[in-house]
Amino acid sequence: MDTYKTILTKLDVRQFDAKKVPADVKLKVLEAARASGTGINKQHWRFILVQDKVVIKKLAEDSTSGGWVAGADFAVIVLAEPQLGFHLIDSGRAVQDMQLAAWDQGVISGLYTGFKEDRMRRDFAIPDELKPTVVVGFGYPTMKILGKKNRRPLSELAFVDKYGTKFEPKKLN
Repeated sequence: MDTYKTILTKLDVRQFDAKKVPADVKLKVLEAARASGTGINKQHWRFILVQDKVVIKKLAEDSTSGGWVAGADFAVIVLAEPQLGFHLIDSGRAVQDMQLAAWDQGVISGLYTGFKEDRMRRDFAIPDELKPTVVVGFGYPTMKILGKKNRRPLSELAFVDKYGTKFEPKKLN
């Protein structure tokens, strides 16, 4: 799949098939995270791969909004240094790259940011200097994913030269 098509068809999905994701796909997902950009090339994020079903269940229990992750084949906890003003942007960049790399291999994903942080820190040995920013659950879909996104038209979202100046694709230089 080409990058543009991958972006246009990737959906956030939170229901997973029991089929196991191969190790080489997990490696690609983590390598995509590692390759993502960071502010001033700090590379401050860290990633916890969660693949044992008992531990994934614990991850779901440590969530306020991601109980569905218990059905994932694997998950990645993204940690970052909160004192850096760009830590959330960098976490988002890593997540997007992981999700696109996974979707390119037919693996779906969903994410959440609601944590019971004290429990999560204890259960996953997260050091004090790092903050959990997002969890992404991965697996194969339970049904064929068409990749049809429900998005507002670009003409409602984009402007030319200043806010309010209507964007018209036919008038691009």
